[in-house]
Amino acid sequence: MPRTRSRRRHAAVDALAPPRTAMSPAGFPGRNRLSPLVATAVLIVFGMVTSTWGAHLIGQAGWALPHDLWRTLVAADRLRHLELGGLYTQPTALVTFPGAALILVPVVAVIDAAGLGLAFQTAQNPFPSAWLVAGPYQIAISGSALFAADAIAERLGADRRSRAVLAAAGVVALWNVSVRFGHPEDAVALAFLLYAILAMANARPARAAWLVGVAVAVQPLVLLGLPIVLAALPAGRGVRRIVGFLVRAAVPGVGLLGAAALANWEATVRAVAHQPNFPTSSSNHSTPWTLLAPEMGGGAVSAGPGRILAILLACGLGVVIGRRWRGIGQSRSGRWRPARLAEVLWWVALALAGRCLFESVMVSFYTWPVLAVALVAAARWWGGLLVTAVLTGVVTVVSQASWPGPWLWWTVMVFGLGLTLFAARGRPASKAPDDAALHE
Repeated sequence: MPRTRSRRRHAAVDALAPPRTAMSPAGFPGRNRLSPLVATAVLIVFGMVTSTWGAHLIGQAGWALPHDLWRTLVAADRLRHLELGGLYTQPTALVTFPGAALILVPVVAVIDAAGLGLAFQTAQNPFPSAWLVAGPYQIAISGSALFAADAIAERLGADRRSRAVLAAAGVVALWNVSVRFGHPEDAVALAFLLYAILAMANARPARAAWLVGVAVAVQPLVLLGLPIVLAALPAGRGVRRIVGFLVRAAVPGVGLLGAAALANWEATVRAVAHQPNFPTSSSNHSTPWTLLAPEMGGGAVSAGPGRILAILLACGLGVVIGRRWRGIGQSRSGRWRPARLAEVLWWVALALAGRCLFESVMVSFYTWPVLAVALVAAARWWGGLLVTAVLTGVVTVVSQASWPGPWLWWTVMVFGLGLTLFAARGRPASKAPDDAALHE
């Protein structure tokens, strides 16, 4: 009997310890990122070939470029020259935090040094040469989300086969964000959020707070995951732990946005607070919430109110799940068990889905953060990962459809995301084998 209890204690200790990882050729643990590296390289080649040579093959008069990227490049160029008052004025159409432009400053500097210019694609300029530099760069930094996902999968104990599937499914979904629409800020922000969750899992909440802050400064959509992260903070530190975390997380975004607001208050508030979006645009989709969204003139409606509802939903989820997690044991070191990490990721994916549920105007790449995090959450379970990967590809492909009306496309997307989340669910941390061993 004592020997049985000793084995159970050893099993609990093994469950709490981080998984043993393969050593890289250089001898450093946790440095094997071959799967995301190959996936990112494939996406760069595929994206550049299809957008240039591929567009010519199908008879297009110019390259198939993500036009949204060009506007953000203009914002980055203004930021590089410290023209903060122009960040939120035409033609940037920037509606996110300044970090989205900041991450493009290096490539804008290279484009300028090469004398390529940032002229928009027009009938007179069908082949903007700046794309040959900006394209690979923005796809490469978008790949940071694949590296973050792989790092978490490794922490979850996923084998190389599972991590290869994760990278393959992740790059299929990432195409929609980077190559199709040119929004690397979404991918970079989610990468920082995932690294923040990984830091939390490794008992480093201060580092996690700074990483969340950088993520928010790049793209505030990750705020939807913040209540879940706060709910997962170690118990026993009261309000101070939450306040300290929030202060650190607020510094990067408040600093950048404050500087832009001081330079041009009216333009900054209009863009960031009201979030104008255009339901009649060819790549946009109206939803049942479009009719309730305030009109802003020029065919635009405000996406702000719907996103407030998504934030409220995320906060509600944080309160509910925080009470549930309060009674679950934790290691003395504060490190999370793999089951706890997988569950936190799943709830973050659910919170991110609130944006798609309440958005007044949807674009197909809005589904990507949910799919990306759901994939990582499923990485611990081989069967769940395969089903989640297939559903991720289906949702990504189907989202390219242009069905008219506010109900059909939106309903299919919400249903698809729901199925994906269901497939990624796995077992809750409170009932997982490693938790059972801990409470023996």
